[in-house]
Amino acid sequence: MSTSPPPPRAALLLLAYLAFVSLGLPDGLLGVGWPSIRADFGVPTEAVGLLLTAGTVGYLTSSVLAGFTLARIGVGALLAGSTLLASLALTGYALSPGLAVIVGCALLLGLGSGAVDSGLNAYAAGAFGPRHMNWLHAFFGLGVAIGPLIMTAALSAGLASRWGYGIVAAAQLALATAFALTVRAWRRRDSAPDADAETPDDPSPVRVPVLATLRLPVVWSGTLAFVVYVAIEVSAGLWAFLLLTQGRGLSAAVAGGCVSAYWGSLFVGRVVQGMVAERLGPRLVLRVSLAGMAVGAALIAVPGPAVLAVLGLIVVGFAAAPVFPLLTLTTAERVGAAHADRAIGLQIGAAGLGAALVPAGLGVLISNVSVEVLGAALVVLALALIVLYELGARRPSGDAGRTGPPGVDQPLSGPVRPVVDGR
Repeated sequence: MSTSPPPPRAALLLLAYLAFVSLGLPDGLLGVGWPSIRADFGVPTEAVGLLLTAGTVGYLTSSVLAGFTLARIGVGALLAGSTLLASLALTGYALSPGLAVIVGCALLLGLGSGAVDSGLNAYAAGAFGPRHMNWLHAFFGLGVAIGPLIMTAALSAGLASRWGYGIVAAAQLALATAFALTVRAWRRRDSAPDADAETPDDPSPVRVPVLATLRLPVVWSGTLAFVVYVAIEVSAGLWAFLLLTQGRGLSAAVAGGCVSAYWGSLFVGRVVQGMVAERLGPRLVLRVSLAGMAVGAALIAVPGPAVLAVLGLIVVGFAAAPVFPLLTLTTAERVGAAHADRAIGLQIGAAGLGAALVPAGLGVLISNVSVEVLGAALVVLALALIVLYELGARRPSGDAGRTGPPGVDQPLSGPVRPVVDGR
């Protein structure tokens, strides 16, 4: 029996944490750096939409495709190549002579980031437990928070925004080098770093056609669940300031602090509930968290003093904290281990789509109805998420619960490492 992770496993865990921080760094750069970029190139403020669109297209494309290519090239090679691509894209930001080049770099950055996000989540879902899965996503939030600080420091020092992108590009290059040096180690996904028992290093491979994954209803209900979850998380953070100022009469300074508290509760929740999920199990924590999101959304929806809406925001943030990582972690239980990598790729891509489309649509609704519609929309989304989770949480039937050929029962979890047929 092995009670402590082998040194390579500990190294990969540390590298995974750094990778999640690095994954969040570019997301925090654009907001602070765009005014400087816009002034340098003499373009209107709304031109940032071109960068966001290009980045979203790249992210969606690579995150979905990554789930279908992991078995062919391996997670280590995928992470090394994708992180190198992200580094080159950020270097392009730093050296770009015009907006058109930056738009192209945004597409490349999206391609690199989407593949890293999907690949890391797929690997972590099979190799790490609930605690580390939650903490990894918390560290992504830490990276998003550090990004603006890097750009602010560069601008405050009298440097151009290009320097902020250059610094992050260097960090991504160092990470790509680390991935490249550990490609062989990433191939071993036979046990979690904190597993209590040894498992075979080379279980028998199982071939699964692509269409077999795409035909599973549970794959699509799970994918839709990610759309709805991210829609709640992003919509609450995006439109809460407007609700608290225009709808509940708070000053801009106080409302801004409340929105920060929302994001802070999301970070704290992932740190705290990672340990809770490891003790109580992911399913119980997920059900309680989804119910908590509905309660928080109801508090936001109730007409009344601003303190109710603020309390609701904090409840939504804390309750939502473990949902994304735990849904990812339990994907294999819902769809079967042989389909998990592909399903995770679809889920990560769908999450990006939900973050882009639903909050924008909600903004149109708010502008045509009232900012108070935010609470009601969050309640509807939270209830829909509960339904989608319960549909997917049922014991998989047919091929969803199998990792071998039809007619051969296999456990829903364990050391099965599928070799995916690329048809």
